[in-house]
Amino acid sequence: MGKIIGLLYIIVGLLLVIYPIFSSAFISIVIGFALVCFGMSTFCMGLVFTETRIFTYLSIIVGLISLIFGIMFMFFLNALSFLVSFQFYIVGFLMILYGLLGIIYLEGKTYTILSIISLILGILTIALSVFAASQPVLIAIIIGVLLIVDGVIVFVMGESMSLIEKYA
Repeated sequence: MGKIIGLLYIIVGLLLVIYPIFSSAFISIVIGFALVCFGMSTFCMGLVFTETRIFTYLSIIVGLISLIFGIMFMFFLNALSFLVSFQFYIVGFLMILYGLLGIIYLEGKTYTILSIISLILGILTIALSVFAASQPVLIAIIIGVLLIVDGVIVFVMGESMSLIEKYA
C-alpha cells in the first residue's frame, strides 16, 4: 500500500510541476466546489435543526462564509496561493509577537538574541506571504517538488513505513 501512495504522490507532484497554472486553477476549483457544497449543507442544517438557537445561528453563519469563500475560490481567487499566504501571515505575526514579547519581558543576552532572531524571521515570513500571494505558479511548483520528494521517500521505504508507524 505504501508503494501505491508513493506513486500517487509522485504523479500529483509531477502534474503540479509540469502544469502549474492548470493545476493551481484546478485545485482552486475543487476547493471552491467543496466549500460551496459544505456551505450549502451547513446552511440548510442550520435552517432545519432549530432546537438550539446558537447552533442554528452558527450553522447559518459558517454556511454563508463557506459559500462566499467557495464562490471566490471558484471564480476570483487562487485558493492555493491564498491559503499558503494566509498561513504564512499567521505564522509571521505570531513570530513577531513572540519576538517583541521576548525582547520586552525576557532577561539575559541569549534570550534577547533569540527574540531578535524571532522578530527578524517573523518579518521575513510576512514578506514570504506577500510573495506567495502574488506568485501562485511558484507555490504550485514548490508543492509539486515537495510531493515528489515525499512520494519517492514513501515509495522507497514501502512497507517499512508501516513498521515505523506501528512501533513509533
